[in-house]
Amino acid sequence: MENLASDEKTTMVMLYTQNSLIRGEVVTKESARVGVWLRTQGVPNLIRLIKPSVMLFGGTPPRPLSYSEIYVPTVTVIGFHMAPPNSDPLDYDENEKNRSMEPISLLMGTFTVKGSIRMATSAAIATSLEVAYSGWLSIYNAEISNPFLPQMPPMLVPLLLASPSRVNFMR
Repeated sequence: MENLASDEKTTMVMLYTQNSLIRGEVVTKESARVGVWLRTQGVPNLIRLIKPSVMLFGGTPPRPLSYSEIYVPTVTVIGFHMAPPNSDPLDYDENEKNRSMEPISLLMGTFTVKGSIRMATSAAIATSLEVAYSGWLSIYNAEISNPFLPQMPPMLVPLLLASPSRVNFMR
């Protein structure tokens, strides 16, 4: 890896595709809020992760792989979060009126997620999901597990970004 510029930092993140989980370091500007980075204008077409660990699903058992770096097409990413214990401040104002947290579950590739979405108190959940269909949806207090990895305890993250067009929602 080349040296970081004075205005750059690395942050350990986890990203999910339909058939993989990738954990590695992403390089961003020092001022970037990495937890919501995929929502910003500056996201590249390929996400570069340094020192990634890649878990491939599709065979039995899942296969772990390691590389010095990997380039993941952003359009293939279905979930993204900072690797615990890293976290950013949450992306909403807790004092905002007429908003509530509603429980939701997701199928995200081979992973299951239990968490909450923040939505208008007067809206139906189906309407909120329809409005959120483009871009990235914030899932709060997400508990992430995988039935193919029973040895992996559920992972708790304060904020997960999910691609609403590439995951399934359950209630």
